[in-house]
Amino acid sequence: MNNLSYFVVFCLLATLSHAIEIDFCVGDPSLPRGPQGYGCKDPAKVTTDDFVYTGFRGEKTPNNVFGNNVTLAFSDVFPAFNGLGISMARLDFAVGGVIPVHSHRTSEVLILVKGSIIAGFIDTNNTAYYKRLEVGDVMVFPQAMLHFQINVGKTPATAFVSLNGANPALQLTPTALFAGNLPADIAQKITLLSQKEVMRMKRLFGTS
Repeated sequence: MNNLSYFVVFCLLATLSHAIEIDFCVGDPSLPRGPQGYGCKDPAKVTTDDFVYTGFRGEKTPNNVFGNNVTLAFSDVFPAFNGLGISMARLDFAVGGVIPVHSHRTSEVLILVKGSIIAGFIDTNNTAYYKRLEVGDVMVFPQAMLHFQINVGKTPATAFVSLNGANPALQLTPTALFAGNLPADIAQKITLLSQKEVMRMKRLFGTS
């Protein structure tokens, strides 16, 4: 066995050894977050409640300009996800509500549990993949692809998503362009919108 083989075997054993040192790492949000997540909560203080998230219970009222309500279960609100590489969210849509074009650092899988929506993503060749989903349908959105959901039914809709990262982040394209500190003249140039339209969007987001 040559030196490279020894090195590969050593790295594999070291990885396996590290993987079985602890059963879980419930995050402690009071500690700084690093690239791998939060530091672990003292195992002696971990209880069953740390592994249960109740934030998806009950009715969720769409409460924004897009007609949606997004309830996130990322590691900062559900620390049991810390270090596991998974997270979830609940999506509630008013009639006509949308989740506008957005992206994450991760891939996403969606299951529709109420209503009827059109869901889709756009790849780097600008090809759109979209379909009307009914209750029980599942759709996958590949990592970092721009994607969206639209309630096209006559009733409110609800979906649940799971993402393969404990903190996948969420960047809404309209919010990034018009709700932040990007100057209106730059937004106008990079979107090809008129000054009037840019200012209308900024007023809509309360930033003008």
